[in-house]
Amino acid sequence: MPQTITMDLMDEILAAFNGHDAARVASFFAKDGVMLAPAGPEAVGRALSGPDAIRAALEKRFADSPDIRWTEAKTWIFGEKALSEWRVRGTAPDGSCIDTLGCDLWEFVGGKISKKDTYYKQMSV
Repeated sequence: MPQTITMDLMDEILAAFNGHDAARVASFFAKDGVMLAPAGPEAVGRALSGPDAIRAALEKRFADSPDIRWTEAKTWIFGEKALSEWRVRGTAPDGSCIDTLGCDLWEFVGGKISKKDTYYKQMSV
């Protein structure tokens, strides 16, 4: 029987991101789980496969932007899938301001994240 994804679980995941706890975030992913970053060299942005690769990428992200925070989050759950909207703010490695609206599409198998796909608005001037 599929495990039900709950708001409590989604809140724990967000808390791990905002706590800059890369190991905790990675622990929510299945062994073959994938995190698709919104930008990168691939058509999907950048695909990070497995908890170790996800943890390493997040450790770098948190070190590069130590004040980064996801706020104004709203989440909807649809069985083994979820959608989260959020605002992320912080300081980029080059010193510029991060203030972006985005969303994550989540897929779960057996209570673990099998896929997290991130999309966001890119401000241009």
